[in-house]
Amino acid sequence: MSLVHPVNTSWCLEKVCEANYQKLLQLIPDLTNYQRGAQGIAPEKPSLHLSILERSRHTLTIRLSHNFARNLDDFMLPAVVIRVYCDAKLVEVISDHAREAVYKVYQSADKTLEIMQYKWKLNYFLEKWLSHCLQARYQFSENIQDNLELA
Repeated sequence: MSLVHPVNTSWCLEKVCEANYQKLLQLIPDLTNYQRGAQGIAPEKPSLHLSILERSRHTLTIRLSHNFARNLDDFMLPAVVIRVYCDAKLVEVISDHAREAVYKVYQSADKTLEIMQYKWKLNYFLEKWLSHCLQARYQFSENIQDNLELA
């Protein structure tokens, strides 16, 4: 996938986070009702797994991952940790399977431009992945297993 380098990264990042919120709720309409997790199924596609990692009054932290193997522990990629801001109607990628969380990579607030670019890459990836999942028409239902603990 080619990379997009927006001129106004801050504005574009806000817009992609807003769009990702809408796409995520289209993909998983009952997102805020799931207690532990859910599984998405689409014809001839690998299953998509949702794990609720943390819940507070206005936010959810979730993990989305595909399962390309029969055993859940074998191959769960991409694995994306997402913070959902229900009140602001935004989502933000915290980390993905290939990149560390922003706070681990950039310890200094002096690197504003680099932090913004890093966040842009994470959230732009999510935008493309959510679009792909929506086109595949995944249908989600409550996961009756214990919360998936994915590393």
